[in-house]
Amino acid sequence: MTTSYRDNGHSADRGTLGAGSMPEGNNAESSALAVARLGPYLLGPNDTPENGIYTGDARVLAAEIPDESVDLVFSDPVYDRIDDYRWLAETAARVLVDGGNLAAFVSPDLRLTISAIFESADLLWCDELILRETARRRFNHGRKIVGLYEVAVWASKGRNRVGKYVNNFQFVSNGYIKTDEYHDWGKHPDGIAHWMQRLSVDTVFDPFTGGGTVPAVCKMLGRRYLAFEIDPDVAQMARDRVRNTQPPLFVPEPEQGTLW
Repeated sequence: MTTSYRDNGHSADRGTLGAGSMPEGNNAESSALAVARLGPYLLGPNDTPENGIYTGDARVLAAEIPDESVDLVFSDPVYDRIDDYRWLAETAARVLVDGGNLAAFVSPDLRLTISAIFESADLLWCDELILRETARRRFNHGRKIVGLYEVAVWASKGRNRVGKYVNNFQFVSNGYIKTDEYHDWGKHPDGIAHWMQRLSVDTVFDPFTGGGTVPAVCKMLGRRYLAFEIDPDVAQMARDRVRNTQPPLFVPEPEQGTLW
């Protein structure tokens, strides 16, 4: 099956590859998905070794992303690295299209701090996205940790372009013991998929992708993505995860409207 993607009016910033740059192979579907790029980066999913996930320092790699070329920045930084959130806000303000969205998971006790950081980058605070997971348990340094919910701060660049209604609370049940074979602190893909459907149209950027939940959800929903990960082993794990993720059988056109 060939999945088609709707142009959102910003393809001039993204560009396309010439025929000589197409990946080798006979898979017409994968080749069709591989032609889009942001600057020097091929957008995933595709048949290249990187599969849209590039290894390196996001602060360096993101400098090559064209201005106003991304619909949604969705990421999960290390919570106590406040400077990463400042960089994320500044980068989102540059690369997001007008009306594009930024969503980043945060520690609940830092949500007001991160919201202020986003606003200081001239982004408009929209809401907090709450992901409630039942019986989520992890083991860290010999201690049992029970996480009841996850919080993401949502901001937009200018007036938001989303559907008429966005439910900021998502409930998922993932069993008694939290198990994530891709990353110890990974989030449940169902919650991310719910918000990604409403906050993006085409291209998603994740600068701290970890085990690749955001790229995997992008493939599930028919979104193109660009992701960075500084750890080579984790990046490869994320690429393998996306390759093992099934594409959608049908991708409906996202509903566009005014939230307020």
